[in-house]
Amino acid sequence: MSKNSQPDPLLTISDREEFEKTFRLHYKELCSYACFYLKDMEAAEEVVQDVFVSIWDGRNKLNIGPSARAYLYRAVRNRCFNIFKHEEVKEKHRQEEKLRVVSQSGSFDTQETAELQNRIDQAVAQLPPERQKIFAMSRFEDMKYKEIAEQLDISIKTVENQIGKALKFLKEQLSDYLPLLMTALSWLIQKN
Repeated sequence: MSKNSQPDPLLTISDREEFEKTFRLHYKELCSYACFYLKDMEAAEEVVQDVFVSIWDGRNKLNIGPSARAYLYRAVRNRCFNIFKHEEVKEKHRQEEKLRVVSQSGSFDTQETAELQNRIDQAVAQLPPERQKIFAMSRFEDMKYKEIAEQLDISIKTVENQIGKALKFLKEQLSDYLPLLMTALSWLIQKN
């Protein structure tokens, strides 16, 4: 270390004054960084504050390394990613709860079901003719891939490929209806 360079403030984290100085020095830039991921400044500020609280609480056990700034950015990024994972888990639980409620009631809103069926029919009608035929044989006539391949004189791999492309297209076309679609599919599976 040269005479003019000062140690990174967070490396002497046990001193509250230095810690507060580091907080003030990096707070705004870290909030902007977190907001880049979260798209919500209030949530970003909360993340940055949580990171600093965690650092202060664990100050006697932390090994920050040579650059406090890099450590802070990494900690903020990781905290943002943890929020994303947590939101995914919450959404999965919401969907599972919705499925549970619907499967227990055994019924759907007929208007929603009719609307969903209409959208499915429209999306299936947009598939190329051969793909549409293969998809219909699989999903609406309950034929196995092997049976479809034999009847159309094509390989099972071709059937798998065409079904995969059809499902991808339908998923894109019906993304607004995905929660209802998942509920309906679950109900139909349980019914059969």
